[in-house]
Amino acid sequence: MSSKISNPVVWSAAWRISFWGTVAFALGAMVVFILLHRFFADDIQRRNDAWLAGEVEVLGDVAERTPKDALYGRILGEVAELVRKEIPNRLRREGGSNDSVFFLQTDEIGSLKLWVGAGTGNHTLAAIQKSEGLFDLPSDLQVSGVAIPFRVVSIPVEDGSRIYLGISERDELRVLNNLRLRFLFLWLLIVLLGFAMVFGTTRGMLGNVQKITQSAARIGRSDLNTRVPTTQHNDEVAHLALTLNRMLDRIENSMHQLHTITDSLAHDLRSPLTAIRGKLEVLLSAARNSEQIEPIVSVIEEVDRLTDFLNQSLDLSEAKADALRLTRSEIDLDALLRSMIDVYGPTMADNGLQVSFHSAGAVKVEGDAALIHRMIGNLLDNEIRHLHIGCVVTIRLQADDETASLNVEDDGPGIAPELMPHLFESRVKGTQSKGHGLGLAFVDAVARAHSGTVAASNREDRGARITVTLPIAHNLRSKGIPDIEADSQRAHSLSC
Repeated sequence: MSSKISNPVVWSAAWRISFWGTVAFALGAMVVFILLHRFFADDIQRRNDAWLAGEVEVLGDVAERTPKDALYGRILGEVAELVRKEIPNRLRREGGSNDSVFFLQTDEIGSLKLWVGAGTGNHTLAAIQKSEGLFDLPSDLQVSGVAIPFRVVSIPVEDGSRIYLGISERDELRVLNNLRLRFLFLWLLIVLLGFAMVFGTTRGMLGNVQKITQSAARIGRSDLNTRVPTTQHNDEVAHLALTLNRMLDRIENSMHQLHTITDSLAHDLRSPLTAIRGKLEVLLSAARNSEQIEPIVSVIEEVDRLTDFLNQSLDLSEAKADALRLTRSEIDLDALLRSMIDVYGPTMADNGLQVSFHSAGAVKVEGDAALIHRMIGNLLDNEIRHLHIGCVVTIRLQADDETASLNVEDDGPGIAPELMPHLFESRVKGTQSKGHGLGLAFVDAVARAHSGTVAASNREDRGARITVTLPIAHNLRSKGIPDIEADSQRAHSLSC
């Protein structure tokens, strides 16, 4: 189990908070703009409709008052032209003609009687006739050949004719389009500035949280004296750091009390056991015949088993509480395994076991040499206790850029399926086992204390496999470790 804290790259908490906050702000600003845009569009149309309604009444009144003689068309046309010129801020065509407003009068049968505007007016009349509407209220009219619709209103005249006054919506659309472009520019600018401000503030705040997290992750792997960094601000992050430091103070005091209790307990229990063993050895040396020697030897063995059980129980309790006292140093697993195989080899040979060792070369880790030595010893003791005569124990040491892997496998009966889920728990053992059920639990505790893992499985053909992985000491690792699958792999074998 690695306690390494990965650094945020892209989708960190600061990015998430800034992103979703900016999205919420952008959507809100967009809704506000849509409402404002609708308000301005309705207001412009209302003003245009009011102008159309007023001017068409003026034109209708002029048409009714003007005598129907040869000057009728000229007088009405000049009035209509004055109306067209009243509208300010209207864009004209390149030729200078005003195509924003038109005046059209039809006779009793609907034919074109008078036209004031750009072109001949035939297309406009055809569009009016096609719409089949009288345009008593301002309405939209799409004229063929003109991309922008007109807003048109009409009024009847007493002689049966009808007057139509239209104004192009081009300028209103231009105003609204400019409004949209300016808003889009301001919207993007505000959104980007808002995102930058939120991200900067959030990143600064969460950066302190990240420092606290990294410091808290290192605490316990090295010592409990380290404290998380605090800030000068009187905010939630500063309160979090102070709370964690107070909690670490309590944990450190608890660990000191635990060490004191375990040391006192170990001393109080080991002293009488040592005294008992000493007296038994005195009796053994004074014994004269086998009837006296055998019971004494048996009791000495039980005392040794009790002492070993005591040591493992205390160490396991400290390991479960993450209170193992580690003295870290550089450890060459290859050299350590070779020396331990040399020590355990004769005992394995006496029990009819064969050992095969395969190593990729020097593999350096950083840890407590005594604890790792005991961890490997427990694995080898476990093989001695549970394998039958003639079994083969294969030990493989491999490594990659990140971890060292120690595999201990055999061709024995394997692990019972009912024990597999609880194999690394304390006091779990097989029905035929004579141990205390603490060996593999201690292996798991030592591996976790070194930020490693341990796993167990049954081989496909026969036997069991236990794999321990430990992180490589990058700053201490020797250069030029050969590939674990290379032909230069060395093998060290001991046979019974």
